[in-house]
Amino acid sequence: MNNPPQFTWDDLQFFLAVARTGQLSTAARQLRSSHATVSRRIDRLEFTLKVKLFERNPRGYVLTAMGTRFVETAERMEQETERLRADLADGSMAQRGLVRLSAPEGFANFFFATVLPQFAAQHPHLSLELVTIQQIMSLSRKEADLSVVLDEPKGGPYFAEKLTDYHLQIYGSRDYLAKAPAITCRDNLLEHPFVSYIEEMIFAPGLDYLSDVHPRIKPQFQSSSIFAQLTATRNGLGLCILPYFFASRYPELVRVLPEEIDLKRQYWITCHRDLKQVPRVRAVIDFLREAVRGEDARFVPPYVTAAGSARRSEPES
Repeated sequence: MNNPPQFTWDDLQFFLAVARTGQLSTAARQLRSSHATVSRRIDRLEFTLKVKLFERNPRGYVLTAMGTRFVETAERMEQETERLRADLADGSMAQRGLVRLSAPEGFANFFFATVLPQFAAQHPHLSLELVTIQQIMSLSRKEADLSVVLDEPKGGPYFAEKLTDYHLQIYGSRDYLAKAPAITCRDNLLEHPFVSYIEEMIFAPGLDYLSDVHPRIKPQFQSSSIFAQLTATRNGLGLCILPYFFASRYPELVRVLPEEIDLKRQYWITCHRDLKQVPRVRAVIDFLREAVRGEDARFVPPYVTAAGSARRSEPES
């Protein structure tokens, strides 16, 4: 009578790391191990189970059909292990480990980076990776533990919670506006160069807002980086639609048609449902929620609160 296959939880951790990244080197870095050790653990697990979990090719490791089925089992075991650790440890000790957060460039650089000292003080045992190249990150493949996104996920095994509304207006530099033709209505905007995103590289519907202002605006300078757009606008290249929460920091920028044009968008925090109650992930979700709530004035301009029902363009994301 043959003994059933034996493997350890450590073997499953190595398997999940490779399944999620598709690369031995990336998995080794996450596990603080070596390329050779990861390869050896995967080979041992396949030998023990007597099944092929990955197809090896020059681009990396791709799950077989059996490997894909095995991921579900391994992730359930991972979740139960995290819960057990949380039950055995006190609150601060449970919140240990690494969390990878994907966020839009503007939110990451002009908000989250400013509250990182508070995060580090509250969670000294948590390590954080902040990724701003959001369009290449995938929650479904667990390339990121958490994402801040502009559009609520539709369907799929995801938890999502709205963090905040935020507002955008048209801005131009004082020097540019002093020399440019006057702007008294939307049609006047067609006489001015615009700075905006590269249309083909817009990775979220919430960023496609030029047509909300005027359907015939054609940008003269385009960049996938909101920071590059901000810099170009500050240097007088033209007009740009920018979020209030960071454009308002620069006194050289002036709002254009402020009583008529005000766009509203939203930030959401989302993760795979399996990760929602993992202590290290939950800690980041809770921190972001409280940090945004404590900084409401950054995202919602005072003139919006005061004006109440003043005339504005506010298409929902």
